[in-house]
Amino acid sequence: MGKVLAIANQKGGVGKTTTAVNLASALGGLDKKVLMVDMDPQGNSTSGFGVNKREIKASTYELLIGDAPYTHALIHTEFKNVDILPASIELAGAEIELVELSDRTTRLKKLLIPAKLGYDYILIDCPPSLGLITLNALTAADRLLVPIQCEYYALEGLSQLIATVRQVKRLYNPAIDILGVLLTMYDARLNLTLQVVEEVKKYFPNKVFKTVIPRNVRLSEAPSFGQPIQYFDRVSKGAQAYNELAQEVLSLLPEA
Repeated sequence: MGKVLAIANQKGGVGKTTTAVNLASALGGLDKKVLMVDMDPQGNSTSGFGVNKREIKASTYELLIGDAPYTHALIHTEFKNVDILPASIELAGAEIELVELSDRTTRLKKLLIPAKLGYDYILIDCPPSLGLITLNALTAADRLLVPIQCEYYALEGLSQLIATVRQVKRLYNPAIDILGVLLTMYDARLNLTLQVVEEVKKYFPNKVFKTVIPRNVRLSEAPSFGQPIQYFDRVSKGAQAYNELAQEVLSLLPEA
């Protein structure tokens, strides 16, 4: 039975999609079958795997609002062991449409039950908000990975995310817990980075990944070529960091 990992932070620009794409690719490289579920209306995880959003016939919007099985939107990527459920801009309207539905918080969970039989890991790239789409992801997930950038205001708004996780745990998904907090855009030369690391470790004792993701130009360039970093530049520091993160995730969240 596959494990479901939601990647979320309601703050934008923290490396959430970069982490989703490159962690999925790294796990695939370790011979794990991975399903990437793009739940962000911007669809950056979708294009990050080289999928042309204009050519998508069905997306996570149709899956979330309709009753089709997950295979209806499934795309096999050209990257080892990685499939994707792509996102389209229509997903932005799902927040409003979900309000009318009685099972508004559990639709994604139900949708992914059969997918757990076919994959070792299912990664959900959440939108940068705490609306019903993110609530669906947290209800469906076994664990949560929180990327935090090593910059000013890194912890801003995180108390709201933690409160949401507690609420989800109490009302919808008793199993969910934070797998770890991932420090991104790390630059050891800056005093600010070291201060942020200390702050984050105080806020999340024993929950910070040993792996840190460095500031890396190649990581920034890879999405515009529609490739995960392991394929765009496998010897870059960014590729090495995400490969290490994948090993750490495997040790903390072994598949059943």
